[in-house]
Amino acid sequence: MSILTTKHLGKIYEGKVPYTALSDINFSIEKGEFVAIMGPSGSGKSTLLNVVSTIDHPTSGNVSIDGQDPHKMNDDELAHFRRSTLGFVFQDFNLIHTLTVGENIILPLTLEGIHVPEIKKRTEEVAKMLGIEQLLSKRIFEISGGQAQRTAVARAVVTNPSLLLADEPTGNLDSKATKDVMELFQMLNETQNATILMVTHDSFVASYCKRVLIIKDGQLYQEIVSGGNRRAFQQEIVDAMSLLGGEPRDII
Repeated sequence: MSILTTKHLGKIYEGKVPYTALSDINFSIEKGEFVAIMGPSGSGKSTLLNVVSTIDHPTSGNVSIDGQDPHKMNDDELAHFRRSTLGFVFQDFNLIHTLTVGENIILPLTLEGIHVPEIKKRTEEVAKMLGIEQLLSKRIFEISGGQAQRTAVARAVVTNPSLLLADEPTGNLDSKATKDVMELFQMLNETQNATILMVTHDSFVASYCKRVLIIKDGQLYQEIVSGGNRRAFQQEIVDAMSLLGGEPRDII
């Protein structure tokens, strides 16, 4: 079952000189897949994630998520769709610092009008699963970057979204926290059957995925599928990105 499908997706930014950011992008992601999008700077990978996440609109083609095209929805329908169907994890966490960890996690449930007993149950379950149950009463400024990203992941998955979208989720983390967060994503994918689409520039991070889509000049350039050996998969990614002028990290 396809959770995400794009057909002939294109994005052109108008100006004195129109710029084609995406051209004829076609791919699909099945339920339970963990997929990374990679490419050199300016390749269009962030634009693609923005269009899929409904932050931006396509110029041509369409996006189907869970059988629905969010770009055809009105504002109220889209707001509900984002809260109920999509989960977002950002590089800078996007947490509200005046709230506690627990209050940040429950925010999307509160906006959806979920009853208090169900909110409490879901929050406790997610916090325990992600190892942050002891942090629920702490303010965001009292926790580490790795703990903040775990909180952001908890907020993203507490609604049981059909598709989890991550934009450079380890970009502000040190190497240990990066490894911890990627093992967290891997656990969600393998034990919860979470469907994840992630943009990253880091071959180590991408090696946790099952498939990597490489974009060059706004077009799908290459697909690499993991054979099960993460170190060998990372080397394949490094080799492919090196040919495109990327800056892969050393093998870890």
